[in-house]
Amino acid sequence: MAKPYSEYVFAVEGPAQARPGSGPGLGEGAAGYADRVQTTLTATGPAAVDVAWERYADLDRWPQWAPQISGVDAPARRLEPGLRGTVRAAGVVHVAFEIVDVDEAARTWSWHVRLGPIRMHLEHGVGPAAPDARHPTRTWLRTTGPAPVVLPYAPLALIALHSLLLDR
Repeated sequence: MAKPYSEYVFAVEGPAQARPGSGPGLGEGAAGYADRVQTTLTATGPAAVDVAWERYADLDRWPQWAPQISGVDAPARRLEPGLRGTVRAAGVVHVAFEIVDVDEAARTWSWHVRLGPIRMHLEHGVGPAAPDARHPTRTWLRTTGPAPVVLPYAPLALIALHSLLLDR
């Protein structure tokens, strides 16, 4: 069986600018430093597109493919715009979230997450891979937030994307 394929793309979002009254803390601009960064990760794998989408859409399935997630507390169990809740990471860190957008037909969704002063925006999608790809399904994740959080999160997120696409 061929192993999943992945890509990692890093880009600085917009020009670095200082905000009035801001300091050098996470997510705050400082003269000469980028305020936020954006990473885009993609992976391909053997799971069918519909199977991978259901793994995203069903909050109870998140711990099965995302090793950093031990549970999700929310009033609904399926992605829907406006849904708010908490993701439990490693059982001890509780990250607040709000689902911003869900497009079932396009198999895309986005959300905001917050842990104290740290805020990130994540966009996800699943679809068919390119015709010449080794696997039939492609998933992607675009993460925007403070560099000291977004960059170390990328390798863990890539592991989760691969797991999302495993045929099991």
